[in-house]
Amino acid sequence: MLDLFAKNRVATLLVVLALAYAAIGAAAPGYLSGATLSSVLSSSLVLMLISLGTMIVILTRNIDVSSGSVLGLSAAILGLSLNAGMSLPLAIAACLLTGALAGAFNGLMVAYLGIPSIVATLGTLGLYRGIMLVMTGGRWIEDLPQGLKALAANLGFGFSSLTVVVLALVVLTWIGLRKTRFGRFFYAVGDNKAAAHHLGVPVRRVQFAAFVATGICSALAGLVFAAQIGFIPNQAGNGIELKAIAVNVLGGVSLLGGTGSVAGVFAAVIFITSIDSALVFLKIPAYWNDFIAGALLLSVLLLDGRIRQLIDRRIRARRYAIHERLPSHEQTTARTAEAAR
Repeated sequence: MLDLFAKNRVATLLVVLALAYAAIGAAAPGYLSGATLSSVLSSSLVLMLISLGTMIVILTRNIDVSSGSVLGLSAAILGLSLNAGMSLPLAIAACLLTGALAGAFNGLMVAYLGIPSIVATLGTLGLYRGIMLVMTGGRWIEDLPQGLKALAANLGFGFSSLTVVVLALVVLTWIGLRKTRFGRFFYAVGDNKAAAHHLGVPVRRVQFAAFVATGICSALAGLVFAAQIGFIPNQAGNGIELKAIAVNVLGGVSLLGGTGSVAGVFAAVIFITSIDSALVFLKIPAYWNDFIAGALLLSVLLLDGRIRQLIDRRIRARRYAIHERLPSHEQTTARTAEAAR
């Protein structure tokens, strides 16, 4: 059992999440319902998209801290386009194109100009947020059309059109990373960039593609954000990139690159969102949210680390026992050979 937890961060998260649900359900039986599950899934969509994009960049041993600003800028383009009379499909296309261009600019600086990713994206974090504020004059974008809000409307069983799109994207990302040749390049680049280059992997193109994918995910998150709340504040997406990085660490994505899974990120997002929704359901004051969520995050990471330490000790003990048995085994073999002669 411990071996399973050591090898699979998702298993640890699922067990902790089940225990958390059991405890909350005992304290407030009404929490365990289909409506709660639907609410958690709906509330997780924005963080899910940002975290997926962040994971792709981290796999290549880079980091992107501008995704929250890309979300805000893309959402602003969407809102301004709609308020200017543009049709919904064209406004959505403009939103996604904005995210792709923002990601491409990040990728250009990192992959082709050699600027460290943390430096490049710290710069664009302020740049993209500044462009958004200049375009909106620092004002909120309101009076968004009903067609946009309808995308977040319940179609049945708690699912909206955007929920279906995001879940489909999660599945496609898993397939793309695990089942395609180009998808495996992201892991190869993050694991050992020099070795990947010698093996013929287009390292720069892979890094560039990772940032473009992150930009598109951030733009889609901006679309979901605007559709769900019906307006766009001037601080949309502010700080969400740090939460996405925490989700990736919790989900087993290595900040050193080359290791991580979509399933781990998905489970971590559901875990974080479930805790947030439980605190609201239990009517705990909002100023406790960050403290409790941070404490639970550290608890899971410490538990996971402790389990891995126990497994490592067990493996070392087994190797030591085998090593101790080797001399006697060799003596027995020698004696058997002598008797045969």
